[in-house]
Amino acid sequence: MNDTDFEFVTSELKRRSGIVIGKDKMYLLESRLSPIARKEGLESIDELIGMARRRRDEPTMKAIVDAMTTNETFFFRDKTPFDHLQNTVLPQLKEARPGQRIRILCAACSTGQEPYSIAMMLDQNPQLTGGAPVEIVAVDISDRVLEKARTGVYSQFEVQRGLPIKMLMNYFSQQGEVWKISDTIRSKVAFRNVNLLEPLSTLGKFDIVFCRNVLIYFDLPTKRDILTRLATQMNDKSFLLLGAAETVVGIVDSFAPNKAARGLYEKADRAPGMPRAGIRAA
Repeated sequence: MNDTDFEFVTSELKRRSGIVIGKDKMYLLESRLSPIARKEGLESIDELIGMARRRRDEPTMKAIVDAMTTNETFFFRDKTPFDHLQNTVLPQLKEARPGQRIRILCAACSTGQEPYSIAMMLDQNPQLTGGAPVEIVAVDISDRVLEKARTGVYSQFEVQRGLPIKMLMNYFSQQGEVWKISDTIRSKVAFRNVNLLEPLSTLGKFDIVFCRNVLIYFDLPTKRDILTRLATQMNDKSFLLLGAAETVVGIVDSFAPNKAARGLYEKADRAPGMPRAGIRAA
């Protein structure tokens, strides 16, 4: 791949998805774009990129962006955020707004394991919400992963990653070599194609936002933009859960870290003119 093609692909990735790819990741581009070239009947990824550049072919560009998005996920991934949800977030919401509807957003949900994990946890522990109705909205930029998420069908390997055997038996049925999640759990999650770089206002307001292991792929201005717009879509006294390697500190002032729960942040109001957390005023 020559420098011109590399610049074209990486700039389009940044513009369309926020993903930043450096030259040290050229091997990743080549390995993920080669299957697309073969599918199109082309001899090389140079031909693929040349075709995309000449024609500005939207389906091809969408396929390239989709191939470069990271879709690593599994049920109850990292466990700690789900402990925070059970032990801190839901008890506080139940106390602050008893009986009121709770809306949960799973950003960059991939193939659905995260929102389905939440749905199963709540189904097993109805006392956590005190009878309040719960709405789970899961979004991703990739039609491919959303299609799989909506079907709720997973391989033996996928259900073995993090899913307790009791939940597997309670909420899945085996169909040949795959497992299908129950209609009861599947109906509790609404999946939508949403690009986090675009306006989020159509999603409505949320009380809990999972945005885990997403921000690590973006540069600082993109992180700031996404976090700011997520905060706009969150109710007062709401909660944000990030990945273990992610933080809001020094990026935005819309959230304050929960001192007792790493990776958990609460929406915080800031008086006009106050500097962002971790940033010294000029």
